Amino acid sequence: MDAENSRSLAAHIKEWGRQLGLVVRIASPDLGDADQGLAAWLDAGYHGKMDYMARHGPTRAQPRQLIPGTRAVVVARLDYLPLATDPTSVLADGNLAYVSRYALGRDYHKVFRQRLQALANRMMHEIGALACRPFVDSAPVLEVELAARAGLGWRGKHTLLLSRDAGSWFFLGEIFTDLPLPADQPAKPHCGCCQSCITVCPTGAIVAPYRLDARRCISYLTIEQRGSIPQDLRPLIGNRIYGCDDCQIVCPWNRFASTGRESAFAVRHGLDRQTLTEVFSWTADQFNERLAGSPIRRIGYECWLRNIAVGLGNAQPSAAVTAALTSRFDDRSELVREHVRWALARHQA
Repeated sequence: MDAENSRSLAAHIKEWGRQLGLVVRIASPDLGDADQGLAAWLDAGYHGKMDYMARHGPTRAQPRQLIPGTRAVVVARLDYLPLATDPTSVLADGNLAYVSRYALGRDYHKVFRQRLQALANRMMHEIGALACRPFVDSAPVLEVELAARAGLGWRGKHTLLLSRDAGSWFFLGEIFTDLPLPADQPAKPHCGCCQSCITVCPTGAIVAPYRLDARRCISYLTIEQRGSIPQDLRPLIGNRIYGCDDCQIVCPWNRFASTGRESAFAVRHGLDRQTLTEVFSWTADQFNERLAGSPIRRIGYECWLRNIAVGLGNAQPSAAVTAALTSRFDDRSELVREHVRWALARHQA
């Protein structure tokens, strides 16, 4: 395939992606020295108990090791910010339960994967025999690194990808292919001297520009952490019961973010305005029913209650809060009981 045909094909793929609601760019599978930064992060132990990060570390920076024969990576962006959600007002009201904006609707893994598979199918239908493997958090892939090299944006100081016209409220996915597609030019960074994301982090998890200690990150603590949440970090979590968006909310570039047009990401079951006492009262059956098809269901009912107990411990004292906590004082889960007793002790103090 000559250069002109290769450029024409890349343009077609981007247009096919646009028709599917995606913003698409092309990256080379050669990630240069990206493995050095990853190795340093792992050596520092910043991945916490996410053992899969260390287990597949070298492969993440070597796309050709993951899928032999890869000649280009089609990187896609899918916006998700739901309509009419006001994260700051929820965070300011200690009686409400804050859920990360990405998890207010349906699970993006399935939605985005289906969209990428549709793009891959279109590529194979239009072009003929070729290898196409879509990924959405389903393989050891350095998503932000690939997206930055593809020109979809630059890595912000909070380590997320930032775009001048979309901020950071979007998901990233990839298609590894053996097509010889020309890589797009990387985007220039535009964070400048801004430190907003670093100073706003409730737990100080952004230990330096472009360096995140996941062990202190509220998203890690409420989603990835399966056991007890460290007591010194619990008061800093506030009312965040699933994930944290503070570094995105404060980022100046998110003033330019547009709301997502994907109906699957619309708010379900009032999760953008639920009270802590209400969600703490859900039974296991209600949890499974109401959060079916939601990424939240992945953490399980026990961790759901654990997280809310911490939120209730940080809430303003009231008879309703005390009654909610007391109702689970003898919960069958030791993990839940521990966090409930901590929360009650906070209020008694």
